[in-house]
Amino acid sequence: MAQQRVQRRLAAILAADVAGYSRLMHHDEEATHAQLSALLADGVEPVIAEHGGRIVKNTGDGFLAEFPSAVEAVRAAVQFQRRVQELTIKEVEDRRIALRVGVNVGDVIVAPDDIFGDGVNIAARLERIAEPGGICISSSVHDQVRGRVGLEFTDLGEQNLKNIAAPVRAYAVIGDGSHRQRERARLVPHSPPRLSIVVLPFANVSGDPEHDCFVDGLTESLITDLSRMRDAFVISRNSAFAYNRKAIDVRRVGRELNARYVLEGSVQRSDTRVRVNVQLVDAETASHLWAERFDKPIAELLDMQDEIVSRLVNTLRCQLVVAEARRAERSQDPDVMDLLFQAKACFCLGINPKHLTQARDFCERALAIDHRSVGALVGISTVEFWTGASLLTDDPAECFSEAEANAMKALSLAPDDAAAHAALGAIYICTNRATKGISEYERALQLDRNLATAHGAIGLAKSLLGQPAEMERHISDAFRLSPGDTNAHLWMHFLGEANMMIGADANAVGWLRRSIEANRNFPLAHLMLAAVLASTGARDEARNAARAGLALSPGVSIRRILLASAFSANPTYLNWLDRICEGANLAGVPEG
Repeated sequence: MAQQRVQRRLAAILAADVAGYSRLMHHDEEATHAQLSALLADGVEPVIAEHGGRIVKNTGDGFLAEFPSAVEAVRAAVQFQRRVQELTIKEVEDRRIALRVGVNVGDVIVAPDDIFGDGVNIAARLERIAEPGGICISSSVHDQVRGRVGLEFTDLGEQNLKNIAAPVRAYAVIGDGSHRQRERARLVPHSPPRLSIVVLPFANVSGDPEHDCFVDGLTESLITDLSRMRDAFVISRNSAFAYNRKAIDVRRVGRELNARYVLEGSVQRSDTRVRVNVQLVDAETASHLWAERFDKPIAELLDMQDEIVSRLVNTLRCQLVVAEARRAERSQDPDVMDLLFQAKACFCLGINPKHLTQARDFCERALAIDHRSVGALVGISTVEFWTGASLLTDDPAECFSEAEANAMKALSLAPDDAAAHAALGAIYICTNRATKGISEYERALQLDRNLATAHGAIGLAKSLLGQPAEMERHISDAFRLSPGDTNAHLWMHFLGEANMMIGADANAVGWLRRSIEANRNFPLAHLMLAAVLASTGARDEARNAARAGLALSPGVSIRRILLASAFSANPTYLNWLDRICEGANLAGVPEG
């Protein structure tokens, strides 16, 4: 019997997938599946057919197609990418589906429902290095389409593609016509996505295989919780676990997975203790950005795992924002994400007029680019809130009103955004609606269980409602989840206020001093310390504290303190406010 001949042909192969598919599915499986199916049916399949191509197979998060011509493959890719963008332009940014496309020309083996060969594998690898919404082509395709499709290309150089023996020269499609600059910014993959991170499987260095489940569970929980961060691009578990128990070159991992940061770690367990070592590495330079060690007694294992994950996530939020803000400072043409990272970095530096003005500028520039940016709206809301709450204005009512309007607009665009719920909760707490504020923060915690700042704010609300014991519990939870948080000075400040309310002045002084040590750029802590010290007779120290606070915020006055009192009807708060005004006046705060 004659052997059946293998069918082969030369074809242009197009591979496409959804950027951040795991994150989108984790958020809402049914909605993501429905949206992707609709986009393929309405925006992709008709275009492929129009250009003489056929979809060979669907891959769950994408598809594989072949064309008889490289020119038609590239034309189809450009056309359906534009169509997908048009169909998704009104979607919230972190819910928006964007395709990555790779195109190659090669000899393929043809099966009834599939095609095989190196030509297919190269197309799939090129798709992985394309930006969301972008198209990456091989040099063989570039040679055939150059000068024939009215497009420009950027040479990405030789690329070492996973499981491909020889390097492949790659090019990114830029665009044409009047949209050229916009397309250039959106499509050229100069570097991995911002805030892109791969969590490599933690190493079990205990020598006991029975501990592997705990170690792998820790890694998986960290991947899941990091995926909840707004704008984070977290490499999926399956991709990360492909490196399990292998020698790691972080630069190679970054290139292969198109990730900017690599988190790696190890776990060592004994009968009584667990030690976890972690380090965050810049995948482009292999430089270490941050390292931490957790050494805990084994009590309830699951609770300890949750605590370690929560601390890691909260620390990484700060570290990644700082790293991305530094990168953004070097950008000649910052986009929305660049600007928002810089705004977040300003908030981390301290709540005072200088940093709030800088944060507002970054957020307003981001809104000028995208008026539907949820992150920018939340940022503006935060600036307005703190301007009113920190005695930086003669019209706090107007600031709180603006803050609420921006937070509500953000929630109308993204009802499940934890930061937007937190922003609204802060406004409610400081405008005599503490119970509603607690509800908003509880909703934020449902969406992001690691949001330590929510616990701190709920603690403040409990204090204003006359429940100091409840306050201490929530502040304690905040510190437990994120002991090194950039907001820790605020939680210490809240404890200082609460202790002064009940007449525990020595404790109040202690907490306020700790708040200042944690962040000297928060004027309210200096001014509150001045008021407490003056009321206890320590006038010289009080005047020094007042001068420090007024240097940071020169416009603060007794009049502004009294204006703030209009937003609370709590008798305890109002009695405490009288002491604050009297002490602040003795310390040298002007009447205004």
